[in-house]
Amino acid sequence: MLLKLPIIECTFIKRLNRFVGVIEVNGELKKALITNTGRLEEFMIRGRKAFCIPKQEGKTNFVLIGFLENEGKGAIIDTRTQAKAFERAIELGLIEWLKGCKIKKREVKVGNSRLDYLLDCNGEEVFVEMKSAVLREGDYAMYPDCPSLRGQKHIKELIRLRENGKRAMIVFIGALPGVRKFKSYTQGDPEIARLLREADKVGVEIHALGISLLPDGKVVLEKPSLEVEL
Repeated sequence: MLLKLPIIECTFIKRLNRFVGVIEVNGELKKALITNTGRLEEFMIRGRKAFCIPKQEGKTNFVLIGFLENEGKGAIIDTRTQAKAFERAIELGLIEWLKGCKIKKREVKVGNSRLDYLLDCNGEEVFVEMKSAVLREGDYAMYPDCPSLRGQKHIKELIRLRENGKRAMIVFIGALPGVRKFKSYTQGDPEIARLLREADKVGVEIHALGISLLPDGKVVLEKPSLEVEL
C-alpha cells in the first residue's frame, strides 16, 4: 500500500469546466474539484460510479479522485494523488529504476518551465517530469488524450537538459487497474509522440508505472515498471 484515502462513493453527473464537475452524494448534487485537465471522455459519463474525498475549503465540496473500473478497483484521475503515490513509492524504495533516489526539490524552474522534481540519486541530480496516463487501450495506459502544448514544452526542456549533459527523466503514471504497458496516444497529440522518440534518442529516460485504487481507499502499486513502447 502506498496511501490510504478517506474516499466515499459518489456518482458522476457532468463536467462544468476543466476544473469543476457535478457529482451526486447521498442523493444530493455537489461540486467537485477536478485536478486532471485532460478530456477524460471515457470517464466523464453521467451515472458512472466514482470516488471522492470531502473538501473543507474553496468553491467545491469534494475532490474527484477516480472512477470504478474492473474487478472493483478504481482508476485514479486525480493528479495530486498520483504524485503522492509516486513520491511514496520512491520513499519506500519500491521502484527499481529509482533505487537510491530521494526528492531534493519540487516544482523546479528550468528555462521557461517548471518540472515536477529534482531528485538526488546516489549523489547525482536527476530532473523528472511526471505525466498522468489514464487513457486505456486494452492493457496499455496512454498519454495524452488531447493536444498538450504544456506537455510538449516539458519534453523539450528535458531534451535540452540531456543535451547539456544533465540526467533527465519522464515518468508516466498508468493509474488504471490491470495495465501492463505504456504508449503515447498519437491521435491525442502526434507532436508528443514525435518528441518522446526524439527524447529517447538523446538519452532522456522514459519510464512508466502502474497504480490503482482499492474500494477501501488504499492506493496500491500494481506494477513498478510498465513496458514502454514509443
